[in-house]
Amino acid sequence: MAIKFQYNKTALQQLEKQLKVRVRALPTIKNKESALRIEVKRAKDESKRLDEELKKAIESYDNMVALWGEFDTSLIRIADVNLSAKKIAGVYTPVLESIEFEQAEFSVFNMPKWYLGGIAIIKKMVEIAINREVFTRKMHLLDHARKKTTQKVNLFEKVQIPGYEDAIRKIKRFMEDEDNLSKSAQKIVKTRQQEEASL
Repeated sequence: MAIKFQYNKTALQQLEKQLKVRVRALPTIKNKESALRIEVKRAKDESKRLDEELKKAIESYDNMVALWGEFDTSLIRIADVNLSAKKIAGVYTPVLESIEFEQAEFSVFNMPKWYLGGIAIIKKMVEIAINREVFTRKMHLLDHARKKTTQKVNLFEKVQIPGYEDAIRKIKRFMEDEDNLSKSAQKIVKTRQQEEASL
């Protein structure tokens, strides 16, 4: 990225100010990036753990497959999923507060005994599955923010800070050369005036 500038003191002061802002902000951005990286890993690990938990729960009820064919699926449904937002390293992420189920009325005497247990099993599995989805979403949001922050760190470290430093160096050299030329010109003029005065 070529930084546009003029060879004067005002431009030099503006560039030094911009450089100072970026140098001061860089450690904070790096800390944010590492915090996001840790949170992404945490969310990913939790998502995997919940995935494994759901698989184990499904496998543990494989011996009841024949019974699940009899189960009346209209007995229970999800009424609402309550989420809140939690800010992690400047990123709003979802947090599962609760899941509200709607359970239809049924006669315990007319239905098989295991229906109550079946409803509890379904609730448990649904909670695990929704929680896993929330953590997967959280992981994606945090990972997206981490990538953006990494880009910003790279932009500052590899492009902008070196660019500003180079521009400042060029302006200072130009101003030094201009000053040296001015002094040399003054010496020449003074020498000529002295030579003319001695004639």
